[in-house]
Amino acid sequence: MTETAFSGAYGKIDATALIVDDDDVSLSVFSEILGKGGMNCLKATSGNEALNILTNSEVDIILADYSMPEMDGVALYKEVRARRMNMPYVILTGYGSVDNAVACMKLGIYDYIQKPCDPNKVLTTIRNSINHFKLSEENKRLKSQIKQQFNFQDIVTVSPAMADALKLAAKVAMIPGATVAIYGESGVGKEVLARAIHNAGSGLDTSFVAVNCAGMPAGLMESELFGHVRGAFTSADKDRPGKMDMAKKGTLLLDEIGDMPLDLQVKLLRVLQEKTYEMLGSNKQIKAEFRLIVASHNDLTELARMGSFREDLCHRVNMFPIRIPPLRERKEDVSTLSHYFLDQFRKEFGKPLPGISEKAMEALMDYHWPGNVRELKNCIERAAILTDDGLIQPRHLIIFGKQGNREHVGAHMENNAFALHISLPSKDVSLDNIVSQALQLSLEMCGNNKSRAADLLKVDRGMFYRKK
Repeated sequence: MTETAFSGAYGKIDATALIVDDDDVSLSVFSEILGKGGMNCLKATSGNEALNILTNSEVDIILADYSMPEMDGVALYKEVRARRMNMPYVILTGYGSVDNAVACMKLGIYDYIQKPCDPNKVLTTIRNSINHFKLSEENKRLKSQIKQQFNFQDIVTVSPAMADALKLAAKVAMIPGATVAIYGESGVGKEVLARAIHNAGSGLDTSFVAVNCAGMPAGLMESELFGHVRGAFTSADKDRPGKMDMAKKGTLLLDEIGDMPLDLQVKLLRVLQEKTYEMLGSNKQIKAEFRLIVASHNDLTELARMGSFREDLCHRVNMFPIRIPPLRERKEDVSTLSHYFLDQFRKEFGKPLPGISEKAMEALMDYHWPGNVRELKNCIERAAILTDDGLIQPRHLIIFGKQGNREHVGAHMENNAFALHISLPSKDVSLDNIVSQALQLSLEMCGNNKSRAADLLKVDRGMFYRKK
């Protein structure tokens, strides 16, 4: 679809139209109008001729007469759709068939143009049809993209433990009123799973609203959740809806709910019990129409036992708990996820990125991944940027992990940037050990050239003689 632009008396439209009409006069009139509007026009006097043109030419919009022998405008529309040709379609109609044309719009035909016609109205209808079609197609593309990213079958895993979590999530997604508690360390994908539950249950036409309760001041969090009316507090100069209103008919995710202040927990409990709430500064009751999903890296029952989380609220939100295991407990996913992320970055960066070397994969598998899936994705992204067209090697990995009883990090030099792999014994670590290791590894990287290694570490060359 070409971009639309407007100028002059009619407004220029940069697009190609196919006009289908068995009346030569009508064909000429519409061809002239569209030509003055800057459009390229193709003409057909029958449905079959139009189909032949569509097979061999790029067309942005079809204008077809309602009444034609053999194949009328509606029959042509159905045939175009049956052949999976996708473009906006407008019916041309006389006075006597306006009602029929309106009925046709229920089939998916965008609009109709009545004969005789106003040239400006014709161009406006065409412009609106093309723009509406483009927006509709973009919306479909984005929805498809979201569905692909946040669907159960698209959450990459080969881990039995993770598969069990997904099975639980798929079951509860079908119960719209069920509150879900997702547990897991930072970076395991709690929000990804929450979105998958939302999409499977509420669908893509409803809102998914996430609120991070960690580190947000109590007053701000209350306004953020419930919204406020003008005058509710000093800076409230206008009404502002809260996240609960934005999540209407959809899903509200309260991430790190364990950090929510106790006084606000009381108000949330009331919302869950009474299914209503009020905006700050208002007494008007609003229906709470959303699915609640909470997420936490802490066990809420343990927080309740310690007194930092209300026990009654814990019972409410912990109705259906799902635990996402950390990556170190499902090492079988490291290889699968690494190749999945690499494929994503291959497309995003437009680089060949043929794969990950055996030694690099060993390093990835040896690492304990405290940052979980998020850290792994970041690691693969950096490696994808650093590597040229070959396999990802250990030198491209920037990770801190354990190997046997020794600590190590990677070492590489890319684009004049230096990262050092330091190995240290797990006991009796000293500054002398660290310096010796750094000197030795920098020498190895510089081909035993002491001057270059000294420049690299910005130290005196004599260091390499004093530290051995």
